Amino acid sequence: MTGFPLTWLYVPGDRPPVVAKALASGADVVVIDLEDAVAPDRKAYARSATAELLRDPQPVPVHVRVNALSGPWARADLAAVAPAPGLSGLRLPKVSSPSDVVRVARRAVSARGGPLPLYALLETALGIERAHAVAAAHPSLRGIAIGEEDLRADLGVRDDAGLDWSRSRVVVAARAAGLAPPTQSVHPDIRDLDGLRASCARGRALGFLGRAAIHPRQLPVIERAYLPTEEEIEQAETIVKAAATTQGAQALPDGTFIDTAAVLAARRTLSLTTRP
Repeated sequence: MTGFPLTWLYVPGDRPPVVAKALASGADVVVIDLEDAVAPDRKAYARSATAELLRDPQPVPVHVRVNALSGPWARADLAAVAPAPGLSGLRLPKVSSPSDVVRVARRAVSARGGPLPLYALLETALGIERAHAVAAAHPSLRGIAIGEEDLRADLGVRDDAGLDWSRSRVVVAARAAGLAPPTQSVHPDIRDLDGLRASCARGRALGFLGRAAIHPRQLPVIERAYLPTEEEIEQAETIVKAAATTQGAQALPDGTFIDTAAVLAARRTLSLTTRP
């Protein structure tokens, strides 16, 4: 994959055969879900099955979404999976304050003895209001993202455009805190690939990078949407080449004005072109 994961595939922790298929799906990151995808009477099994799987290194990075930090299962989730050698990161749902992140960061230590990478999901109005404070809460925090279904319910939003302000706020907060661009929330209709494609284009325009998925068939659509087109690559190469030969702002033969910001954007585009 590129230096930036583009596809994050969620799978329920209480279905080990589905997890095994996800690991071979081509997703950049597999996220084993102990929260929304698992019924209350299956929580203990999902936790133990996930801890057992992660006793060994995995072929791709594996993250675990634990249960809500304010609920009855999160402490047991963290105790079971945080020390696992095969774990690459923890996704924390319904984060609403910096203290949520700090509390987990102090307890979650990897099998190698260092801090575990943490990712905060903002799913309430309060979480969105505190987006930058959460993003800057602790060095172990590597990313923030929106949980759109929960946020939609909390806000009473019916039209998709009603979430655009929240989306932009999270993009700005991540950048201001020096984090990677956030990933888009899942597209819940796994059959609607055209809708997924259009939604990814919208997310890319807003500043997101990559997307969470809930079915392998969504992965190639997300990847294609977030990888630069041939035209974008050609333009970026032209800008970088021009910047290497002439210092300062300049205009290309086609009239395009380039400056330092344009060069940085071009280099970011080219960084997405290298995939093993």
